[in-house]
Amino acid sequence: MTSESNPTTKPERRTWRAIISVMVAAGLVAALAAFGVTALLVNIFQRQQEAKNPFMRVVEVTDDTVDPAVWGMNFPMQYDQYKRTVDMERTRFGGSEAVPHVVNDTDPRAVTARSKIEANPRLKRMWAGYAFAIDYREKRGHAYMLEDQTFTQRHKKQQYGNCMNCHASMYTTYKQLGDGDIQAGFEKVNVMLYQDARKLVEHPVSCIDCHDPATMQLRITRPAFKAGIRAAKAAEGVADYDVDTMATRQEMRTFVCAQCHVEYYFAPDESRRLTFPWYKGRRGDDIMAYYDEIGFTDWEQADTGAPMLKAQHPEFETWSQGTHAAAGVACADCHMPYMRKGALKISDHHVRSPLLNINNACQGCHRAPEEELLARAERIQERSEEMLDIALNGLMDFIDAILEARATGVDEERLNEALKCQRAATFLIDFVEAENSQGFHAPQESARIFFKAMDYLRKGNIALGKSSAVAAVAEPQAEPAPETIPASPPAAVPATDPPAGV
Repeated sequence: MTSESNPTTKPERRTWRAIISVMVAAGLVAALAAFGVTALLVNIFQRQQEAKNPFMRVVEVTDDTVDPAVWGMNFPMQYDQYKRTVDMERTRFGGSEAVPHVVNDTDPRAVTARSKIEANPRLKRMWAGYAFAIDYREKRGHAYMLEDQTFTQRHKKQQYGNCMNCHASMYTTYKQLGDGDIQAGFEKVNVMLYQDARKLVEHPVSCIDCHDPATMQLRITRPAFKAGIRAAKAAEGVADYDVDTMATRQEMRTFVCAQCHVEYYFAPDESRRLTFPWYKGRRGDDIMAYYDEIGFTDWEQADTGAPMLKAQHPEFETWSQGTHAAAGVACADCHMPYMRKGALKISDHHVRSPLLNINNACQGCHRAPEEELLARAERIQERSEEMLDIALNGLMDFIDAILEARATGVDEERLNEALKCQRAATFLIDFVEAENSQGFHAPQESARIFFKAMDYLRKGNIALGKSSAVAAVAEPQAEPAPETIPASPPAAVPATDPPAGV
């Protein structure tokens, strides 16, 4: 057969093969594209369903389910993070690390945290005569809050049930004791001996203390906070504030923490009611002015006999004066920042210092390298530590001056003025020392409180006749020391060993 008898030449055959190859390739591309689009749509649908159903209800949790492990069956990611609060990791100025402890009949812990009063004996002298001079340790994670309170040596002075409010899962206990009324149950716990109240609880603060089991919405479960925030809002001009109906969700992401991370006192009457002292405001000197007005005293300082005040952990009050609060940043934004788990956005329940989680806790707002952000925070804390060191040295010298003046027979009126100044300076120094951010939550406010403390030390020395040249110039303009605090505690306030704030 010749080429003339075949209508299809070699060039034409190559053209057809090329066309067929292109068509096959195009078909494959189209098929792959269709498959990819379908897979994407399926994935989007699955993620949308995940977002609509953020948890699988494996078990039923009710308003009486205390055990966090039961909640963890429905919320395994959050529960896994919650359990990680057993981690002991320090930052430069906070946190803790495991210290071996010899097990004994009164304390079965094999590990605990370092003693702060042994590391800084000035604190021990500042609190002489009070339970904190017996035992005061570095802070551990939430997992240890009940254990560390149960076995603290501060129990050498009798403690009461009101201490349980912040260290145990108390909501169901309050509800059961009050037959459904948590206020009534709260009142009953306040007056119990600590040993008796401890038998009623099993877990540290848990899921039910912050979440409604039906809706998972944040809620307030501590009567003391409800009364305290109502008083604080009234001081700001907001009457009849009801946190349950008036707080925004963002505010609740701070308020659930502020149920415990606050300054407080125990009423000196028979109720021993846990009370948040915000009736004149939330700044350290506002709180001190309230204590002065009601004549409240925590204890008598063992060296001088001054009527004293002990500051607890005023994180909420200090944060309230800082730039993050002014910007609407909540506690949870930094200490429990949002994180992604698949399509879910959840709060990180591994509650810890943001300095241990800078990428997630800080860099969402601050576009700077981790090293720079850490250096900024530590610079603030370093300066606060320097101010604390200076203030404590000044306080130690002032206590020595009081003892010397008493030994040399200083006038009683002058001595009483000095004791009032010791009370004021100690409380203000303690207000910053006891606050767990080392000044970071509100640097300028913390510095202001230290400055006022130093001014009280100055006035106290003037009252004792020290620095007479300075006194001659400064005394006419000097702000008088608090007038409402008598030389000894008022009759209504126990002078010896009230509840010591475990």
